[in-house]
Amino acid sequence: MTDSKYFTTTKKGEIFELKAELNSDKKEKKKEAVKKVIASMTVGKDVSALFPDVVNCMQTDNLELKKLVYLYLMNYAKSQPDMAIMAVNTFVKDCEDPNPLIRALAVRTMGCIRVDKITEYLCEPLRKCLKDEDPYVRKTAAVCVAKLHDINAQLVEDQGFLDTLKDLISDSNPMVVANAVAALSEIAESHPSSNLLDLNPQSINKLLTALNECTEWGQIFILDCLANYMPKDDREAQSICERVTPRLSHANSAVVLSAVKVLMKFMEMLSKDLDYYGTLLKKLAPPLVTLLSAEPELQYVALRNINLIVQKRPEILKHEMKVFFVKYNDPIYVKLEKLDIMIRLASQANIAQVLAELKEYATEVDVDFVRKAVRAIGRCAIKVEQSAERCVSTLLDLIQTKVNYVVQEAIVVIKDIFRKYPNKYESVIATLCENLDSLDEPEARAAMIWIVGEYAERIDNADELLESFLEGFHDESTQVQLQLLTAIVKLFLKKPTETQELVQQVLSLATQDSDNPDLRDRGYIYWRLLSTDPVAAKEVVLAEKPLISEETDLIEPTLLDELICYIGTLASVYHKPPSAFVEGSRGVVHKSLPPRAGSSESAESPEAAPSAGQAAEQPAVIPAQGDLLGDLLNLDLGPPVSGPPLAASSVQMGAVDLLGGGLDSLMGGSGFTAPGPAAPAGMGAPLSSGLGDLFDLTGGVGTLSGSYVAPKTVWLPAMKAKGLEISGTFSRQVGSICMDLVLTNKALQVMSDFAIQFNRNSFGLAPAAPLQVHAPLAPNQSVEISLPLNTVGSVMKMDPLNNLQVAVKNNIDVFYFSTLYPLHILFVEDGKMERQMFLATWKDIPNENEAQFQIKDCSLNADAVSSKLQGSNIFTIAKRNVEGQDMLYQSLKLTNGIWVLAELRIQPSNPSFTLSLKCRAPEVSQYVYQAYDAILKN
Repeated sequence: MTDSKYFTTTKKGEIFELKAELNSDKKEKKKEAVKKVIASMTVGKDVSALFPDVVNCMQTDNLELKKLVYLYLMNYAKSQPDMAIMAVNTFVKDCEDPNPLIRALAVRTMGCIRVDKITEYLCEPLRKCLKDEDPYVRKTAAVCVAKLHDINAQLVEDQGFLDTLKDLISDSNPMVVANAVAALSEIAESHPSSNLLDLNPQSINKLLTALNECTEWGQIFILDCLANYMPKDDREAQSICERVTPRLSHANSAVVLSAVKVLMKFMEMLSKDLDYYGTLLKKLAPPLVTLLSAEPELQYVALRNINLIVQKRPEILKHEMKVFFVKYNDPIYVKLEKLDIMIRLASQANIAQVLAELKEYATEVDVDFVRKAVRAIGRCAIKVEQSAERCVSTLLDLIQTKVNYVVQEAIVVIKDIFRKYPNKYESVIATLCENLDSLDEPEARAAMIWIVGEYAERIDNADELLESFLEGFHDESTQVQLQLLTAIVKLFLKKPTETQELVQQVLSLATQDSDNPDLRDRGYIYWRLLSTDPVAAKEVVLAEKPLISEETDLIEPTLLDELICYIGTLASVYHKPPSAFVEGSRGVVHKSLPPRAGSSESAESPEAAPSAGQAAEQPAVIPAQGDLLGDLLNLDLGPPVSGPPLAASSVQMGAVDLLGGGLDSLMGGSGFTAPGPAAPAGMGAPLSSGLGDLFDLTGGVGTLSGSYVAPKTVWLPAMKAKGLEISGTFSRQVGSICMDLVLTNKALQVMSDFAIQFNRNSFGLAPAAPLQVHAPLAPNQSVEISLPLNTVGSVMKMDPLNNLQVAVKNNIDVFYFSTLYPLHILFVEDGKMERQMFLATWKDIPNENEAQFQIKDCSLNADAVSSKLQGSNIFTIAKRNVEGQDMLYQSLKLTNGIWVLAELRIQPSNPSFTLSLKCRAPEVSQYVYQAYDAILKN
C-alpha cells in the first residue's frame, strides 16, 4: 500500500487519537502515528500540540522512526523552544551511538534547529563528532559548524570550532576535506574580513589531492576555493592548472565550469610565450563545445559563460565557429545567444561562412531572431572591414524582400556602416529612400532621418522627405523628434535659401508647442546658434564625427575581469556582479583576476602601505611644492591686490563652506557661479562689500571664515583607478581637521563599499570616522564628502614631512595615492603664547635652530597680515616699529605640541617680507614658511 493513506483523514482523525497512538506500546503503531503526524505537518496542519509525545518516540533504535521524529523536531523547534530543550539529552546520547548513521543524523538535525537556547548544549556533542573516527560523521559535522556559525558566530569562534574546521582540510578522507572547504568558504563569505581560508602551498596541495577522489559537488567546492587562491608565481599557477585540467572531462557541467574558472583565472599569470599556455588554450575548447550538446537550459547557461570567455580570450574558440551555428529546433533564447557569440568570433578567416549563415537566418519565421540576424550582419561589416562590401550588398538584397521588419533593421545598421566607413557606400541612399513610407518603428525612422540630414547635399528632394515627417511631428517619439530637429538644422546649413521656412517651422514646434524639456533645450540652442553666429552653428552641427568602434556591446574590462571570477554562478548568467542582484551585503565579496604575467601591478592589500613602488611614482601623483601652493591658486582665483582685508578668494573658500553654496541669493546675482578668469574685472569690489558685513564680525578677517583652504586638486586620476577619480583639499574649522573629497565615477559600472585608510605619517593623521558614501555611486556621478580627521594615528617621519599616503577601497579594487597636506591645518587654536614666555623661549632656543625665509610679492600692511594669519591660528603677540619697519612677533602651536616662534619684518615700500622662524624641531620650519606663503598670497 502506498503512503497516500497517511494523507486521508479518518472520521475522528483528531489530535487526541494521534496522541493515543504515539503513546502505544507497539513499535509499528508508533511509526504509523508519527507518519500521520508528518503527513498532517506537510499539508500545513498545526500538530505542534503533539510535541512532547513525538519527542518521546526519539528513544528508539529504529533509524526510519528516528528520521521522522527529527524531521518533526526541525519544523517545530522554533515555535516551541522550551519543549525542544527536552530533546537535547537524546541528541547528546545519539551523538555517542555506536551506529555512525545515527551519530551523523543527530549532528545534522542539531545544525538545523535554529534555536539560541539550545545552541550551547550542542557544542560538546559537535566537538566529539568533529573528531569522530567515522568520516561520514566528520563530514556531516563540518557542515553543521557553518550552520551553527550562522545562528551564533561568536559562540563558534569562542569554542574553537573554526580551528578544528581548518584542521579538517588535512583530513585523510576527501569528502571530509570537501565539506570542510565548503563550510569555511560559506563562513568566509558572510565575514569577508576574517582570513579563514588561509590558503598556502601545503594546504593547496592537500586540496588538489582530495580533488581526484571526491564526489562531483565536493569537487566544485574545492575548485571554487582554489579559484580564490593567489599563487605566488607563474610556476605554482602552472602546476595548479596541470592538476585541475583533468576535471575538464568530467560528466557534470558544473564541475567543468568551475575548472574553467580556475584555469581562466590562473592563465592571467602565465606568459603567452610558454608552450604550456598554448596547450592550455587547446584543452579549454573541447569541454566548452561538449557543454553545447546538453539540453537547452544547460546550453543557455554554457553560452552565457562562453560569451564572457570569448570576450576575455577569443583565441580559445576561434576555430570552433560551426558549433555556434543555429539549429532549427533551438529555442529562441539559445539562438539569440549563439548569434551573439558568432559575431564575437567573426574574423577575416571565417567571415564568408558567417555571412552565408546570417543571410539564411534573415529569412526565418521568428521575428526577434530575424531582427538580431540583420543587426548581426551590420555588426560584422563594422568589425571586419574586408567584409563590409559583402555585408552591404547582403543588406540591400534583404531590403529588396520588402519584409517590413527586415527593411527597418537593415536601415538601422546601414546608418552605423555609414558612420564607420564615410564616403564609401552612400550610393545605396536612393534605395533606402524608396522605403521611407514603410517605416513605422521609432529607431528605424530616426536612423532614416539621420541619413537624410547627414547626406542632404546628395539627396535632391531632402527637404520634401523631411517635410513629410514633420506633418505628424507631435505624434512621433522623442527619439524621432530630436533627430528630425537636428536633421532639418543640418539641411538648412547646407541649403539655406530653400529651407528657411522649414527650419522656422521645426524650431517653433520644438520650442513653443512641445512640453519635452530635452527637445525644447535643443531647439533653443539651435535657435540661438543660428541667430547669433551661423558660422559657429556650422562648426558645431556639421562637425566631423568620430568613427564608431567595432564592438559597442563589449563588457567593460574591469567588470569582465570580475565576472570571469564568477564563471559557473548566477553572476555569469546575468552578466552582472553579485552586488547588483544579491540583497544585503552578506555573501558579496568583490573578486578580481590576478595581475597579468609581466605586469608591474602588485597585489597589495590596503593594510600593506604603499612603499617603494609608491615612492617611485610620487612625482606623477604629488604636484611640486611651489605649484601646489602658489601658482595654482593665483591662476584659479586672482584676489584683488589692494582693497579690504577680506580678499575675494577667502570669501569663496570660507563662505562656501559656511553657507553650503547658497551665496547666489545673498549676492543678488547669478554671476557668482563662475568666478574664474573669465569673470568681469569689476566683480571683486561688490563681492567683498556684499560679504563684508556678513563676515566682518571681529574686524579684519573674521575668524568665522575658518583658516585658508586651498582649492581642490585631482589626487587620483581615473586612468590609474579603473574609472574612480578623487580630488580634494584639506581644511581646518573650529578646531577640527577635514579632508574634503570629491569622488567621481568615470567607469561604466556602479561603485560601492568605499573605505579609506592612511599609512603612518609624520603627525599621526588618521580618519576619525569611516568613509560614508550613502548610496552606490552611479556612472558619471560625483559625490562630495567631508571626512573628519584626528591626529591620534601611528607616527612615522615621512619625506617630505607633510606627505600622506592613502589607500581607498571600493567594490572594484584597492587604489593608492599620496598627497601633500598644508601644515596650517595642524595649527591649533590655543597657540598664543604669553609675552614673557615668548621672550624666554626665543632666547632659550639655540641660534642654529633659526631659519630665515623671504615671502615675495605680498603687498598687505602689517594689520592686514596680522588679522589674515590669525584666521589660520598664527597669533601676533607683539608689534613694534623699528626704523620705519613693522616687526610682528608671532607664535603657533602644532597638534603634537611643537611650538614655532616667528618674527615677520614688513617694510611699507617693499613687497618682500622677511620671516625668521625658531623652533626646537627645525625640520618643521620649511613647511611653516610654505603655510605662511600660501595664507598671505591668497
